Amino acid sequence: MKRIGDYLRDHAATRGDSVALSFEDRETSFAQLDRRASQVANGLRAAGLAPGSRVAYLGRNRDHYFEYWMGAIRAGMVMVPINWRLAPPEVAYVLADCRPALLVADPDFAARLDPALDCPLLLTEGEGALFADWRDAQDDADPHADAGRNDVVLQLYTSGTTGHPKGAMLTNRSLLALRDSASPDALPAWYRWSAEDVALVAMPIFHISGSGWGLWSLQHGAKAIIVREFDPQQLFDLLVRHRITKLMIVPTALRIVCDHPGAAEADFSFLRYICYGGSPMPTDLLRQAIAIFGCGFAQMYGMTETAGTITGLPPEDHDVAGNDRMGSVGLPLPGVEIRILDSEGNDVPQGDVGEIAIRSPANMAGYYNRAQATAETIDANGWLRTGDAGRLDADGYLYLADRIKDMIITGGENVYPAEVENALFSHPHIQDVAVIGVPDPKWGEAVRAIVVPVAGTQPDPADIIAWARARVAAYKAPKSVLFTDSLPRNPSGKVLRRLLRERST
Repeated sequence: MKRIGDYLRDHAATRGDSVALSFEDRETSFAQLDRRASQVANGLRAAGLAPGSRVAYLGRNRDHYFEYWMGAIRAGMVMVPINWRLAPPEVAYVLADCRPALLVADPDFAARLDPALDCPLLLTEGEGALFADWRDAQDDADPHADAGRNDVVLQLYTSGTTGHPKGAMLTNRSLLALRDSASPDALPAWYRWSAEDVALVAMPIFHISGSGWGLWSLQHGAKAIIVREFDPQQLFDLLVRHRITKLMIVPTALRIVCDHPGAAEADFSFLRYICYGGSPMPTDLLRQAIAIFGCGFAQMYGMTETAGTITGLPPEDHDVAGNDRMGSVGLPLPGVEIRILDSEGNDVPQGDVGEIAIRSPANMAGYYNRAQATAETIDANGWLRTGDAGRLDADGYLYLADRIKDMIITGGENVYPAEVENALFSHPHIQDVAVIGVPDPKWGEAVRAIVVPVAGTQPDPADIIAWARARVAAYKAPKSVLFTDSLPRNPSGKVLRRLLRERST
């Protein structure tokens, strides 16, 4: 079976002049990308890095990231893109955990790094040691030292209920298997790619929706339009100028694009599919989006640990009048098995709610240096317990219920309450705190802190929010703070978050 590097070589040989990456005023052909991947690989090998070494990237989306990643794969190494939205202590934790042998960073993020960081650093732009200069100084002969089909090529950090992020290890197989192990005709139409596609990579590359979307474009010889970060004005212009055919977006961002003053008058006949995830599509937004774009819509469900999408609600199940299936996240993709389990790991009766378990060739290899966490997540038979609650109907459609692990999804970003609570507990005027998600018309959910103040104090909500923002990423910080005399807990002392959510809505 092919590896990621094999696809790049094939495209360089057969359609080398075609544009692979477009970033601002730069275009990179498949032949150039192939050559630069070899240069990066040879540079890493010349520096003495061994196969399996971690190399990290801290920056916004850009073409250099994909050159760097393809080169790391060609040298048998593992790319670790770091969430640039994290607070400095969180970035430091990830770097200490993955221990990269090389870090490439945008200059504004590099300036926030601990001066004691013991790792060679290259900058994407500005003054200093630049990635492009280092790359171009290397030999461009293909070393053919690629990571194997079952070797790790991408490590994405995902937060956990303990508050410490874990590195989900994705292999060549994880990232390719669902598309290359089935014939194109066996795949849903919305899930297929072709060399004629033009894909917009607007989701952050530290997410599977960013790195994966860019990778799958390259795998199929399509053109990837890369933007530093989502901007509704820029996104509207890019759609029209580049005639984007495939777009991955979260509903909150789609609403912003739909509300653009020029959207109603623009011609979007070139756009084939809008794929969305992170939260359900409100019927009113679907109605507005179909009127504007006139393309197919597909809802996708997946997670970092499953290398992204494992189920999809196809366009034919999207109905502007609403229907029961629009409450689901669709059907499993070919090669994906789904079970609904009780707390003992037994299958529940059809239609009952339980924990969603996934078996798929796309499942991660495990968590980096977390043997116990891996064993708790993936059993000996390859079933991955997602921590999400759901049910299956008689036709095999998957419906999500409450999230077992209390994860909050705000604007497409995952937030675990424990992370935010750990940051807030150090506030001198907070005796007890619980963090929940509450409905929000713009973000889907917003983070709210329920605080028990220290006796005799009257903390300022703005001060509490600022305290959190200094310690965790801004999107994780509470948007609102409520005060209470005590938190509801069960006999074992666990906070009853469901009760808090009911009281807050």
